Amino acid sequence: MSKASLNVLLVSASLFADKGNSRALASSFVSALEASGQPFQLTHHDLVERDLPHLDGAEMQAWMTPADERSAEQRKLAALSDGFLAELRAADLLVVAAPLYNLGLPTQMKAWFDRVLRAGETFRYTEKGPVGLLEGKQALVLAARGGMYAGTEMDSQTPHLKSMLGLMGITDQHFVYAEGLSMGDEPRAASLAEAKAAIANQVEALQFR
Repeated sequence: MSKASLNVLLVSASLFADKGNSRALASSFVSALEASGQPFQLTHHDLVERDLPHLDGAEMQAWMTPADERSAEQRKLAALSDGFLAELRAADLLVVAAPLYNLGLPTQMKAWFDRVLRAGETFRYTEKGPVGLLEGKQALVLAARGGMYAGTEMDSQTPHLKSMLGLMGITDQHFVYAEGLSMGDEPRAASLAEAKAAIANQVEALQFR
């Protein structure tokens, strides 16, 4: 019986493009997936290259306006978010290649999340609180950090990502960390090697599809 094709959506936001550590982790993931024999389709957005604008009131109002009542400008504003939502809904696996900048996400990546975290689209409000609408998906976060933050109070990025993904109903979450990347050549090499092995293990776990 042939394996079903895995639909992968990869978002990255390194300011250093292909030279960035988080992009190196993303490349390791793609290489491991190619080597696995698992058929897959990949959509990759370099969110820095896309130069996403910050969300503003006009764009949010466009979403809140019924589609058949939108002006031409509102249709244009809503198209960006609607396109991202369609990709996310179609994905089996969301891969987030996340550098740690000033203890948080790059603003370009936050701009993407701002456009997929939409009430009525990826979650809805109920009397008991918000309920995610994208159940049944997996998320893999590839986190690159210059220092050692995972498991400490300084790591505000991990709970932020967990909360945003969980809000959409993506609760099957996996994290791979490459830390200490600015603490010398030897620790950097060891951390990247460990992360690469962890990524290969994550890819192997996808083979149930």
